[in-house]
Amino acid sequence: MTREAVLALAPDEASAKAARGLISPAKWPLLGHDAQAAWGECQGSGSKPYQTQVDLSGPVFKCSCPSRKFPCKHGLALLLVRAQEPQRFSTTGAPPAWVSAWLDGRRERAEKQAQKDVQKQEQRQAAAAAGEDAAPPAASPDATARQAKRWQRIEAGLQELSRWLAERVSQGLATPPAGGAAEWRTMGARLVDAQAGALAGWLQAAGAEVDAPARLLARLGRLQLLIDAVARRDALSEAERADVRATLGWPLERDEVLARGEAVDDRWAVLGQIVEEREGRLVERRVWLQGLDSGRRALLLDFSHGTAGFDMPWVSGQVRAGRLVFFPSAAPLRALVEQRGPAEAAPPPDAGDWTVELDRAAAAMAAHPWLPLWPLALQGVLRLHGEQLCLLGPLGRALPLRVPADQVLTLLAVGGGAPVQASGEWNGETLRLLTLRGDDAWQLGRGEGAGR
Repeated sequence: MTREAVLALAPDEASAKAARGLISPAKWPLLGHDAQAAWGECQGSGSKPYQTQVDLSGPVFKCSCPSRKFPCKHGLALLLVRAQEPQRFSTTGAPPAWVSAWLDGRRERAEKQAQKDVQKQEQRQAAAAAGEDAAPPAASPDATARQAKRWQRIEAGLQELSRWLAERVSQGLATPPAGGAAEWRTMGARLVDAQAGALAGWLQAAGAEVDAPARLLARLGRLQLLIDAVARRDALSEAERADVRATLGWPLERDEVLARGEAVDDRWAVLGQIVEEREGRLVERRVWLQGLDSGRRALLLDFSHGTAGFDMPWVSGQVRAGRLVFFPSAAPLRALVEQRGPAEAAPPPDAGDWTVELDRAAAAMAAHPWLPLWPLALQGVLRLHGEQLCLLGPLGRALPLRVPADQVLTLLAVGGGAPVQASGEWNGETLRLLTLRGDDAWQLGRGEGAGR
């Protein structure tokens, strides 16, 4: 990997800067690599150096440091040294035991998962050849009973939520609840108890809009729509029921998705990605892809805890051939990776026509009313409208952009008044900018920072 590609993996600009300060020989008493991995011991403030290792097939990082960022500065620095001064790495002898044990564990897990995926694929192919539905086997009586019980608990919780919403509206949305913010949290906790925990986040977001009654009403209206959908779920299509379940925080398991979802083979380009830390040290990563042949957009949604990191890295600007399997949905977007080839160099996909892009987003959000985000890739010119950075398109169109405040002037300079290609997450109101391409490429979506 080049120096620029390594720095593009940094979770924020502070990590990239710290990594650049760790490349001196005095910091690395041990450095080694082979065709599969790179490893080293980085001397920190303590007496014992940190053990840092990278599986080069990803790359995938592991470090003994306590950092909550992924990859940490030590992993980035290790690859920077390898990119800039590969002669410093030893190529003789076997990797240390701590490296071999990690690589063996990764290999074993990958082989087991590959075997399971092959079995699922063979089952689907056999069912298709026989002209049968490739749906998963019917659930056991115990599983069916557990699902029925969960639906009962969800319905009871949503009935309570419906009464609570009616009370809020009857009191007037401009009038805060008597219990203040605590009342929103209490209702959210009850939804968690009712096994509809994802709606607690919806309530938290709604409670933050108490000073904007129109926006608050829109959020509460979508919650009421979900309550109605659960009550008449038997009349919904399978795809619509899948959307309802996912919105409640009850998505399908991986095996179910592989058995029931639509498989698409393509060369997948990274439009952009973002890593965010949630409560309880949970880290969420969203990777947005576009099929270069099919034109399909896809979301890879992954979670890790603490410093565990992600086993399957994606680098903005790279293209990988592979097979994605989409979650059943009225607006299929989220997908799982069933097969993935090596990274290859390819030009980024061209930005879409504004009318086509916005119409496609509108159609998806109409089919799936609780869809929080949709990827857009547009060409336009960056301009300030007051203090709001906007992307100007044809026919006088403009989209407000959501970017870190300290990056506005930098992005205007990167654009230089010329047309740029912008990719990001559209929530129906603003476009959260993740990637900007002009004469240079600018990556956002790395926590609160941004960088080249």
